[in-house]
Amino acid sequence: MKRAGLGAAILLGGCVVAGLLWVGLGQSGSVVRTAEQLERGADIYATNCASCHGAKLEGQPDWKRRLPSGRLPAPPHDASGHTWHHPDDVLFRITKEGPAVVVGGSYESDMPGFNEVLSDDDIRAVLDFIKSTWPERERQHQATMSREKEAS
Repeated sequence: MKRAGLGAAILLGGCVVAGLLWVGLGQSGSVVRTAEQLERGADIYATNCASCHGAKLEGQPDWKRRLPSGRLPAPPHDASGHTWHHPDDVLFRITKEGPAVVVGGSYESDMPGFNEVLSDDDIRAVLDFIKSTWPERERQHQATMSREKEAS
């Protein structure tokens, strides 16, 4: 009887662990962030990004049209923009190093790299916050690109 009880306890414990892992994963296989983590990302975004990319992630007006300086305005990070067209590693590097570094110097904007302002965890928190605002279709598209890029 004790063996059956021990086996049942082990099976139950395994199911609990598996359930927790499942709850911790989104449909795309990406880790689901807690409300606190997303709030942290939103706070970091508000402090460091919203002045250019907009409080509602709307970007600057006419973001596809070059300014008189030849540089591009800040794009939106909501579903109307192109942020979700990039895999995670590209978004991370753009935020950390600046877009010109990632795009080979061909993308001229006023965005600085935040490598001396934000930690890697801060950057990931901001990106998780931004992604959390996208509709499911855009999130799935971006998650698929990220997985494919990681696998290659």
